Amino acid sequence: MRSWYLFLRNAVQRWLPLHNEWSLLVAIIAALAFTAIVDTNHTYFFQPLDSLRDIARNSAMLGMFSLGAAVVIISGGIDLSSGSMIALSGTVCSVTMLALAPTEMMAFQPVGWEIVLIAILASLFTGFFVGTLHTWLITVVHLPPFVATLATLVGLRSFARALCESSTSVLTPTKSAVINVADPLFKSVRDNVWFSVGTFLVLACITWLILTRTVLGRHLKALGGNEQAARLAGIHTDNVKWFAYCFGAMTAALAGLFYVANESVAAPVNQGRGHELNAIAAAVVGGCSLSGGVGTIPGTVLGAFFLRVVIDAVSKIIKTGADVYEGLIVGGVVVLAVTFAQGMSGKQDGRRILPGMLGLCTIPVLALISGSLAAMTTGLGSGLAVCFTAIVALISLRIYENRSCN
Repeated sequence: MRSWYLFLRNAVQRWLPLHNEWSLLVAIIAALAFTAIVDTNHTYFFQPLDSLRDIARNSAMLGMFSLGAAVVIISGGIDLSSGSMIALSGTVCSVTMLALAPTEMMAFQPVGWEIVLIAILASLFTGFFVGTLHTWLITVVHLPPFVATLATLVGLRSFARALCESSTSVLTPTKSAVINVADPLFKSVRDNVWFSVGTFLVLACITWLILTRTVLGRHLKALGGNEQAARLAGIHTDNVKWFAYCFGAMTAALAGLFYVANESVAAPVNQGRGHELNAIAAAVVGGCSLSGGVGTIPGTVLGAFFLRVVIDAVSKIIKTGADVYEGLIVGGVVVLAVTFAQGMSGKQDGRRILPGMLGLCTIPVLALISGSLAAMTTGLGSGLAVCFTAIVALISLRIYENRSCN
């Protein structure tokens, strides 16, 4: 069996160099087909255009800041603040319009394209400033990227809420944690899915060109592969990091504008909450290595689309309370995707999934998790059946691994 596996893996690596992208395409098609069959409402069959529009819009908004997350990860860093950056960007945009046209904003009237343009530029510049702050904390203060962006993950959302409440208390009769945005330009973006999809595709093409056709792209990958070697080779690593973190923050700021348009409100308390993990997940599923230096833009695009298809499948299959299980299922998908990618690239050679006493203790843990999830969603009987099946499958896998090693 192992010789057949090695033969198949070598054949795939030889004839399909982009195996991760092909695997994602197959996974997307499989997820769509599975959802179409299992969904009791058969939404994909009866409302195909509406379903496609929703998936395309949500994939585009996720994909925008996933591209930024991918660039940061390829450079060897990490950015945990993109969700809070989305909230801050939308707040800066709405506060700018409220400050320049308070009467029109409170009366839900058009504020004019000039004011909208100024508000958009203010949001994008905010992203640039946040990216610069990240770079300063990492390169000058020497904070680890995880710590620096974890601080802004908490701080930016709090700052956005304070900005929203203080601005509304001064510019409107009452203090509020939300600002309604009813300008026709934002409404047209919400109603026409091609605005978000087109912007995402253009941004993906630009990012792909930067990474594959420019010196900066080669420097980003060299920095992620080995920072010390890149510095000795004469690369200005601090400047490359500056670009990476500014790009990541500005793509999140751009996505924040589309979130405001889609929801017709700037709500810093909840807008974009937890989305930074979805962006990192999309990049990792798309083939980016968290150790840096590895990743592709087509893979990230497909990763964002795959993640949104999975999230949409959860909502259509589970229906009521689907958001409760969304994070658990997305986390499981990420683990499986990365495990599969490592197995295909040969990084799992000689490794056992369930080794020794640790593997033996892991079997009931995995079985209880899968059985509990099945019991909560489909009933106690199904949960017990899934738990028993998982135990049998994992024990069989352990026996097979022991025989293969011997």
